[in-house]
Amino acid sequence: MQSLATLQTLLQQAEAERDAAQALLAQLERARAQAEAQAEQLTQYREQYQQRWSAQFRRSGAIELLQCYQGFSGRLDQACSMQGQAADQALVRVDQARAELIAREQRVAAVRKLIERRQAEQHRRAERREQAASDEAAARSFSASRPSALLI
Repeated sequence: MQSLATLQTLLQQAEAERDAAQALLAQLERARAQAEAQAEQLTQYREQYQQRWSAQFRRSGAIELLQCYQGFSGRLDQACSMQGQAADQALVRVDQARAELIAREQRVAAVRKLIERRQAEQHRRAERREQAASDEAAARSFSASRPSALLI
């Protein structure tokens, strides 16, 4: 019984670790989705910005205005690149968290299986004890109902 109580405690701990891993995965997936959405928004803004100013420069454009456009466009490209890298890193963290969750789920399953085996073994032992007690009672009953051959 002590062994099963210990295993139940181990199972509770493994389940708590699994639940924490699930929560972390959900949090990281939300962060990944947000990073990807920001990257997409930046990319769309950059495209709109380039289209708007391309039309402006076809009409006319001062050199100072062109330099400002190029400077801002360069910073916008850099921001898009950095946000893309952040989204990629978020995806890597999600993959790592998913792998950790799978490991935690496997541990929970393994502990549950061990508990099932121990319970089955206890059940088999109890059945054997009952069978032995039943056999012994039947043997006593049989020998009590027969007169002893030695007494004759």
